[in-house]
Amino acid sequence: MKKILPTLEMIEPSFGSSFTLTKYVENENSQAHFWHYHPEIELVYVNGGTGKRQVGSHISYYTTGSLILIGSNLPHCGFTDEKTGNTKETVIHMKPDFLGVDFLGISEMKNIQHLFHRAKSGLVFIGETKKRIGNKIELIENQLPFERLLTLLSILNEMEEATEFKVLNAEGFSMHMQMQDNDKINTIFNFVKDNFQEQITLEEVAALVSMTVPSFCRYFKKITHKTFTKFVNEYRLVHASKLLAEKRISITEISFESGFNNFSYFNKSFQEFTGKSASQYRKELRSVLE
Repeated sequence: MKKILPTLEMIEPSFGSSFTLTKYVENENSQAHFWHYHPEIELVYVNGGTGKRQVGSHISYYTTGSLILIGSNLPHCGFTDEKTGNTKETVIHMKPDFLGVDFLGISEMKNIQHLFHRAKSGLVFIGETKKRIGNKIELIENQLPFERLLTLLSILNEMEEATEFKVLNAEGFSMHMQMQDNDKINTIFNFVKDNFQEQITLEEVAALVSMTVPSFCRYFKKITHKTFTKFVNEYRLVHASKLLAEKRISITEISFESGFNNFSYFNKSFQEFTGKSASQYRKELRSVLE
């Protein structure tokens, strides 16, 4: 098995702007396939398509595009690949104090300050809110710098006041970490991403970050509020959800391709994770997608 080192992504603001806006057509985002983190807050709108959301210790599957706000230094993986089927992906990066510490401290900015605080856990916006804000995000590209800034502030304020959202790390993902802790957790996440289809032992993943197995288990639970086994199983179950939507292969094949060696255990785990059997999930998902 291979060891993948964590990546600290360096981001520079767009010329003449206090924030960075990047637009990708379909799956051309080259940053999408590995875990990374950065001090900038990240706002992502994926227009259409289906794929995985991997933010902190949260893993889930989306079906009709996604609108996500990710806090500073919260590790995440990209949201599109060659099978997503999206039309566009727009990504905005901004420093927590991108308008200056004093400016964000004024009364009118209290909403945005609060939103940035909540974004530390990762937020996904759904329903009409996703569509409405997504349309605004895609308009920014063709605006002049000052109009861009006003639109972004309007979007952030609307996000703070929105009721159609979910907190991605509802169980709590500790980001009050030293940089070496961030590096460790990113190394672990990258390793799981690249090896989840194989058997992963506690001994090998503990050795990966130079820890004993008991120390590693305590460390991982403290950081993610999940056991390592639960995290790996959730990763496998989300991958299975993706395969159920994208591949016309048997559920038995999907269970093994997702890293489960025991079909009955897969069925039980999938039912507990989604509240549905795999066959029921596939049937309902296809009715939505079609």
